[in-house]
Amino acid sequence: MNYYNEIKETFVKNEVYKKIKDYSKNKSDLNTYFEVGRLIVEAQGGEARAKYGNKLIKEYSEKLTKELGKGYTYTNLSRMRQFYLLSLKVAAVRPLSGHLTWTHYCILLSIKDINEIKYYVNIAISNNLSSRELEKCIKSKEYERLGKDVNVEEPKVNSLIKNSILIKVNNKNEKLTEYTLHQSILENMEDFLKELGVGFAFIGSEVKIKLGDRYNYIDFLLFNVKFNCYVVIELKVTEMKAEYIGQVIKYVNYVDKNIKEVYNEPTVGVIICKKENKYVMEYCTNPNIFVSTYQTI
Repeated sequence: MNYYNEIKETFVKNEVYKKIKDYSKNKSDLNTYFEVGRLIVEAQGGEARAKYGNKLIKEYSEKLTKELGKGYTYTNLSRMRQFYLLSLKVAAVRPLSGHLTWTHYCILLSIKDINEIKYYVNIAISNNLSSRELEKCIKSKEYERLGKDVNVEEPKVNSLIKNSILIKVNNKNEKLTEYTLHQSILENMEDFLKELGVGFAFIGSEVKIKLGDRYNYIDFLLFNVKFNCYVVIELKVTEMKAEYIGQVIKYVNYVDKNIKEVYNEPTVGVIICKKENKYVMEYCTNPNIFVSTYQTI
């Protein structure tokens, strides 16, 4: 089998197809690059030996550039081979749907952890992220801040709460109190909701509730559309304390009793604090209460 001619013909067919059906150029590109990657691996003698075939890729690159023009560099052909090999390991990456562009996948190819790649594929599709937005998520180490228990196949609300959460502060020289932290989030609410994860929507700030004969105020009340539940956010600029959990449990119970509809899932509470406390986390846990630290940017 002449692998070079097969690769050349695949590229030529793709160029013709793109001119005829402009609306599906992205999917055609991705399927072409997948097929070229497969042919390159086979030409190199299979997956086990594929990483040793740099000389062959260089040869193909020079011939394709001479015969077809620009766009067939050694780097591009190497990425196509890498793309194919990755697709063998994780089915979610195979570009049959064409939801992501080749630029998205080139960014993802720099990641070694398969679960991390699957996570970023999922959020890029779910949130319709541009390649630039995806790159920003990766640079902020979003996956690492989710912790080790994140389920990349069927994520839950708790798996989407990062640790730590990046909060934009307008005046970094000002002493950070709960009030200034609260105001900074209010002024940058869109960024905050995106940072929290998928499907969060703003309901209210300093939501007034009455517990017994006293009024209390929920820092932020959100709703998660994806998981169909209310989310109580409590801000603390100190180390995590056991009494914070008791406070948020009261707020969560109030929302469940007085605000939540019967078709909503149980309310979730999130405490965002300056510093974790391992003792509190070990002995004062609650399945609907989650704790995360914050970093200001």
